[in-house]
Amino acid sequence: MSDTANPAAGISDEEEKSRRDFLIVATSVVGGLGTALAVWPFVHSMNPAKDTLALSTTEVDLSPIEEGQSITVTWQGKPVFVRNRTAAEIETARSVKAADLIDPETDEARVQKAEWLIMVGVCTHLGCIPLGQKAGEPKGDYDGWFCPCHGSHYDTSGRIRKGPAPLNLPIPAYEFLDDSIVKIG
Repeated sequence: MSDTANPAAGISDEEEKSRRDFLIVATSVVGGLGTALAVWPFVHSMNPAKDTLALSTTEVDLSPIEEGQSITVTWQGKPVFVRNRTAAEIETARSVKAADLIDPETDEARVQKAEWLIMVGVCTHLGCIPLGQKAGEPKGDYDGWFCPCHGSHYDTSGRIRKGPAPLNLPIPAYEFLDDSIVKIG
C-alpha cells in the first residue's frame, strides 16, 4: 500500500489530489457563474427605465431663434432657457469683473458659443422660475432675468447680481451637434 490511496480502485495519491483540485476549481467556477446570473436581475433593475433615459437628453433646433430672442424647453422636468444673445448683451456680460460677482464666474466659462446662452431656468434661492424670457416681462436691474418671489436679479449671462439667490443659474451639460442643433443633457 505504498503508492495507492484506494487499492481497490487503483488510484494513486497524486491522481486523487489532482482530481480533487479539479473538482474544487470546477465547483467554484460554476458557483461563481450561478451567483452572477442570480444577482444580475437585481443589478439591472437599478438602471434607469427607458422612458427616463428618453428624457435624459433634449435636442433643440436653434435655427428659428432670432437674435435677441429666448425660448424655454423642458429637460428632465425643468425649464431650460435658450437665448440667442445680441452683441450688446455679450459685451455687457463680458465687461463684468468676476471678482465683483456674488458667485464669481466669467461669461466665457458659462457659454460654448458667445451668442448662445443655455441655462436651467430655476432660481437658486427657492426654486422659482425667473421672469425675462418673454417680451414685456421684467428683466431686473441687469437686463437679464428677475425672480419676483424674493427679488433676485440675474444679468445677461444668468449670473446672480442682486438679491438672496446664492448661486448663478446653473448651466446644464450640452453639446452642439452642428450649427443649428444642440443636445442638452
